[in-house]
Amino acid sequence: MAIAALLLPELIFTSESIRRTSLKLPIRIDGVGFRGAYNIHVNGVLHCRLRYSQLLGLHEQIKKEYGTNVVPSFPPKKIFTLTPGEVEQRREHLEKYMQAVRQDPLLGSSELLNCFLRKAQQETQQIPTEEVTLEVGLSNGQKVTVSILTSDQTEDVLEAVASKLDLPDDLVGYFSLFLVRESVDGGLTFVRKLQEFELPYVSITSLRSTEFHILLRKSYWDMAYDVDVMENRVGLNLLYTQTVSDIERGWILVNKDHHRQLKSLQEKGSKKEFIRLGQTLKYYGYTKFDPCVTDFPEQGCHVMVSAGNNELNFHVKLPSEQMKEGSFKVTRMRCWRVTSSVPVANGSAGPCGSAKLDVKLELAFEYLMSKDRLQWVTITSPQAIMMSICLQSMVDELMVKKSGGSLKKMLRKRHNGSIHRSDSQHAVKSPPLLVSRDTTTKLSSVSLRGISASNSANDVSGNDFHGNYAFEGIGDDDL
Repeated sequence: MAIAALLLPELIFTSESIRRTSLKLPIRIDGVGFRGAYNIHVNGVLHCRLRYSQLLGLHEQIKKEYGTNVVPSFPPKKIFTLTPGEVEQRREHLEKYMQAVRQDPLLGSSELLNCFLRKAQQETQQIPTEEVTLEVGLSNGQKVTVSILTSDQTEDVLEAVASKLDLPDDLVGYFSLFLVRESVDGGLTFVRKLQEFELPYVSITSLRSTEFHILLRKSYWDMAYDVDVMENRVGLNLLYTQTVSDIERGWILVNKDHHRQLKSLQEKGSKKEFIRLGQTLKYYGYTKFDPCVTDFPEQGCHVMVSAGNNELNFHVKLPSEQMKEGSFKVTRMRCWRVTSSVPVANGSAGPCGSAKLDVKLELAFEYLMSKDRLQWVTITSPQAIMMSICLQSMVDELMVKKSGGSLKKMLRKRHNGSIHRSDSQHAVKSPPLLVSRDTTTKLSSVSLRGISASNSANDVSGNDFHGNYAFEGIGDDDL
């Protein structure tokens, strides 16, 4: 079974036609765009433009830094003008090259590559390096204004926000910056978690819309880490305001009795007790996504997906209008993939202003329904990448925990620059495929509560998915 490293954000290189691709990391090159440059999109939004010569320059830098034995092969130069067939061949080679670089535990997490992409993003958007102010939102609606450089990367901006809030250095890694879209009615859509290869100021500015904001939220899943955060006054306030916000938005389910208790604790200013009560409520710490479509238990079902507690939770509306709820545990997902369909008008790509693409994204995961039956479940959603990143971060936490480590230790290593994407994967190996902890136990089918599962039409090759190190066999007690 192929095992992928840490899932990386989507990079799409756009083309002049609709091409459906399984994205390993997911990364895609679809042809030459404006002035011979490849358009790289992240979640359908223009990130940067790169020419062949620039990618070749990156390849030479990587070879110089890491040696020829580590670096994958790069499509060679051509003396004469390329034929259409050769153009397509080069596209395929560049795609494979970039996939290999991003998939490599050493190269994909290297500062060399991330710096290259950040510089390319800034040059493409033609934003000079200068001092600016940037607003970052908190869960309670307040804004934190920080003074930064336009060339500051995500970690720099996060540290600037933490400094402004007086959040201790050892708690900074418990939080992340998220790009969100706020609707007129106050609804919040998670677009993506800001990544190490992008510049937050450039990313938000290039969208040219007041709908988009940068939001500070906690970035871990295991509520046990709340204890670390609540030990500090600022951390406690951040966690408290996020919990209040999630309850007000209906993301955490509260009955009348709990509502009365929470209101009493809020009036008393008992923030820790408020959070502890919140931890007992359904969907505490979950990330909720916009309504989308799934093929489970049957094609064309509308679904509300939430991620949390090491699972994807489904609220499915069947064609019969019946509502069903169920959960898919990340430890029973053998692998997952993200696919995209990108329609681009004939001719070369447009100028920088046309930064938005109509990208159809799908997340599909192969789920262990019973001891000897795996089934693909597909979610069609513009937030497929965000869902995929959520799954991978859950796996990362599980692997750290299984290896006897802790989030604080992992963050300290990352802060010191000594951790790579593969660190948490070396400590614990995933059990063999379809081997149960109790091989004598008979397993029954799992599905949404009260619904028998149907076969999925999805079928992919072994190289098209993200392998899951936390995948494990299950017994009847787990169902």
